[in-house]
Amino acid sequence: MSKQGLFVPAVGRGLGAEDATEFSSALKALGDPVRLRLLSEVASHPGGEACVCDISGPFELSQPTISHHLKVLREAGMVSSERRGSWVYYRVNTGALSRLADLLGGLAAAVVGEPRSCEVPE
Repeated sequence: MSKQGLFVPAVGRGLGAEDATEFSSALKALGDPVRLRLLSEVASHPGGEACVCDISGPFELSQPTISHHLKVLREAGMVSSERRGSWVYYRVNTGALSRLADLLGGLAAAVVGEPRSCEVPE
């Protein structure tokens, strides 16, 4: 999600193909319960950063499986990672989360109070 800001276009205009592809990647990554929980675990640590060893405790998954899920989150742009010695630390990409929040909020705001095109006036 390379865009710094996102707005929902005026009525009659939807999300462009490029933006939809970028957002769907992030939403797909967050659609997995394990990945959503992992993102929450990283976000709950001081500074929004955590090592795999810090966040694997609550999961009944192997470390390689957790690393795979973190890789999916990283590839979707939801977290970044940095190797420090033998450990990899993950940090929440707050910009990506903000853009998702803007998208969802904009979509909700666009339809609130709008008449439905299929509805018959009373």
